[in-house]
Amino acid sequence: MLLKSASLILLLTAVCSALTVNAKDNIKLPDTYNYVRGIEAMKKNNLSEAFNYLSQEITDNPENGYAYYWLAIIYQDRKEYGQALSNSDMSLNYLPKKDKAYRAYAHKLKAQVFTDMEETNKALTEYEAAIKISPYDTEIIYDRANLYYSMQQYSLSDIDCKRIIELESSDPKGYFGMGRNLVALKNYGEAIPQFDYAIKLDAKYGIAYSYRAECYLALGDWNKATDDLISALDIGNNDKAIEIISSLSDDAFETLNAKLKIQSVKKPNEAKWFYYAGYIHENCRKYSQAIDYYKQAINIEVIPLTIERIADCYQQLGDFNEGLLWADKALDMNPNGYFLLLLKADLLYDSGDIQGAIDFLDNFIQKNPDDSYGYYRRGFYKDNAQMLDGAIEDYSFAIALDPDYAYAYLGRGDMYRDKGNREKATADYTKVVELDTIPDNSSCAQYAFLELGQKDKAIAFMDSVISHDKDEPGNYYDAACLYSRMGEKDKALGFLRTSLEKGYRSFAHIMVDDDLSFIRDTDTFRDLIAEYQAIQNEENQSEPEEDFVEETVTIPFTKEGTIYKVQCTINDLPLHFTFDTGAGTVSMSMVEANFMLKNDYLKSTDVIGSSYFVDANGDISEGTIINLRHVNFAGLELTNVTASVVRNQRAPLLLGQSVLGRLGKIEIDNENQQLKITHKVKNNP
Repeated sequence: MLLKSASLILLLTAVCSALTVNAKDNIKLPDTYNYVRGIEAMKKNNLSEAFNYLSQEITDNPENGYAYYWLAIIYQDRKEYGQALSNSDMSLNYLPKKDKAYRAYAHKLKAQVFTDMEETNKALTEYEAAIKISPYDTEIIYDRANLYYSMQQYSLSDIDCKRIIELESSDPKGYFGMGRNLVALKNYGEAIPQFDYAIKLDAKYGIAYSYRAECYLALGDWNKATDDLISALDIGNNDKAIEIISSLSDDAFETLNAKLKIQSVKKPNEAKWFYYAGYIHENCRKYSQAIDYYKQAINIEVIPLTIERIADCYQQLGDFNEGLLWADKALDMNPNGYFLLLLKADLLYDSGDIQGAIDFLDNFIQKNPDDSYGYYRRGFYKDNAQMLDGAIEDYSFAIALDPDYAYAYLGRGDMYRDKGNREKATADYTKVVELDTIPDNSSCAQYAFLELGQKDKAIAFMDSVISHDKDEPGNYYDAACLYSRMGEKDKALGFLRTSLEKGYRSFAHIMVDDDLSFIRDTDTFRDLIAEYQAIQNEENQSEPEEDFVEETVTIPFTKEGTIYKVQCTINDLPLHFTFDTGAGTVSMSMVEANFMLKNDYLKSTDVIGSSYFVDANGDISEGTIINLRHVNFAGLELTNVTASVVRNQRAPLLLGQSVLGRLGKIEIDNENQQLKITHKVKNNP
């Protein structure tokens, strides 16, 4: 998987721009062994290997300014900013004066490091130096335009965008940048023509579709907005489109939902359209429908993130046991997924296994000893298990690692209060009020105000939190906890009912949360919980499944180094596939893809986006996406497998574990050279 840090984006830009300029100006780059190997590793995104080679190069040739430059990039990626700046300065000391491309990029690198450090004035100084050296480099100018944009200095950003247009009228970035500035100023009608022109210049400029969609949404044109969102999602890698579809109005939701369904019909072999349908339903708290769409997505392609989303939806529905099953499925494929591990811990806690949740986080913290949230969450579990000293210790660890996290102070303050240490409790509550000033779904200052004796402020703050998001069940649950702490039984029970009506289902937490101690022993509380537990049971009922039994299929493989090969047929053509436990995608070599197309093993309809990827000779080119209708091995069959075409001829078909996971559990028996797949089959007595 490619990293997306600013330093690696800089790396790609530098490779494409600086080296091209060097070749044109006949500037000889270093050709020593360690330097060349270091640059090769950089191009492969293997930064650890590159660091070792380049460090050795500096030892051998301490005046190699190019090696210092690349080391600075690696240090920036590691967030070691002092070293990044130091190596950038060393590169500027030793880079040849005539090598303007590299010297400009060294200043640009310093600007990006200062930007990461939030030293914007210093960043602007470095951009000015870079542009003075290389005044026609639109990449550097665009970077400065982006910095002005982030500083809300839109007129200065516009000047740089116009300069880009003057220098390179075919570059869509200048028009896009001007449009984005207009969006920031809420001048949506004026922004649209800028995005129109950027898209005319580059029909695959996905981010322009996303921002134009934002304009149409603001103007109430749901049809054009959703068309643009579909285009942006089709192009891919567009965080802005994901951000927009996370919070759609009802009208826009219905329109986008319909168009996602159309896309799933037009492109039935692309899992992403079902995934996005699930995603928008999940964000609208329509969890059952979201699960249905996510399951349709994994019928096409098994991705850990989709399985994780299913587990999360089950948690929101209150079906914690089912959530745990799906979380474990995701962890089988992605055992180190950060959010996935925390989700499983929460599911254990929500299912009533508090000690199991604590034990699970013990292992998590051993592997992530610097993660503040892991300590906070374990402290929260101990808090509700009345393990006061252990909770205080964990909350303190969390505060030491993240001194701005208000919830950790609140939890520790409550523990000090329960132990009778009012002085320390007051100090922590005061810190909560200092940190948590904006009422939203993650607020906790209402509790601190109450504990500090400021009841009116507590109520006002709680009211503001609810006003921020009137559909969020957790906000009403917080209100129930607050009024229970106040001793106002009827209001506490009323807010608890509202939270349950809106979908709150963490019954295990409700039963141990000491905030609700004042109302827990009442008949009304017991009746309310019984009523909604019955509703939950009804919600979680599903149609009885067909009777299945597990069957294990054993498939021989040959091994060449770290590569496993298994015989197979693809659309009835005998081939073999390479099984890669670390691969998350499917790929096929250009040789086999073209042979299959020209011999009718692939149909023209199997080539997805053929107008872009098949040349005038009818050959499939690199980057083409194709649909493999049938992949069969040892009697097991995968249907409609999406694959990308690559130049690598060593593997006719590369299948990752994420795809084979559609069949069942995968095990590799290296001793007997066998691949074991355990899957479910109908039970026929």
